[in-house]
Amino acid sequence: MNHAPLPTNATFAQPHHVPAASRGRADFGWLQSFHSFSFGEYYDPARMGYGVLRVLNDDTVAGGGGFPPHPHRDMEIISYVLEGGLAHRDSSGGEGVIQPDELQVMTAGTGVTHSEYNASATAPVKFLQLWLLPKAKGLAPRYAQAAFAAPQGWQPLASPTGVPGGLQLQAEASLWRAKPHAGETLPPLTLPQGAWLQVIDGTVSVNGQAASAGDGLALPSGELTVQASADAHLLLVVME
Repeated sequence: MNHAPLPTNATFAQPHHVPAASRGRADFGWLQSFHSFSFGEYYDPARMGYGVLRVLNDDTVAGGGGFPPHPHRDMEIISYVLEGGLAHRDSSGGEGVIQPDELQVMTAGTGVTHSEYNASATAPVKFLQLWLLPKAKGLAPRYAQAAFAAPQGWQPLASPTGVPGGLQLQAEASLWRAKPHAGETLPPLTLPQGAWLQVIDGTVSVNGQAASAGDGLALPSGELTVQASADAHLLLVVME
């Protein structure tokens, strides 16, 4: 199915709603994955990314399942765990189990081989994985992981200059999250360029546009206002 094209540069002139049901899907038994942008066997020329955001996959891996060692280069890869535990190991020496409310950033740079497995043999692990285009090619590989307390309003997780208690990104974007309760209106944010808002859970109004779990919204520059009509969980990628 073809869709209206998303802008992939810094113009970000118009908002665009990507409903959850319109995403690409992969079912490998051990892996259930939804793709907001073209990935793997899902290809839509209108959905090749948004700004520096190239991949946003919503993955559920069954107990005992996972991705064996495989290579990447020149990409900033972020994993955000929602349920369960994700065991990571890579050739740069990075290793850890990522839990809910934790964020992992891996700079593939000149080349890295990594694996990601469900840390449990029985319970599923659910996580979002994002790929950002790096600010330069040939960067040194690196791995970083951080845990975050429950957010109050918008909570910064990572940025090009680093975030206190958070992580640094080798990409021209910052990452934020929020968990508003039903009836709560988040403090407004000013978007200097565009942004991508992923609704992980709940139902919200985004600048007057209704959105629910699994939906994504490509947003132009300007003020962002979000009101929750049900308890929600949001992830925001702001283009710097």
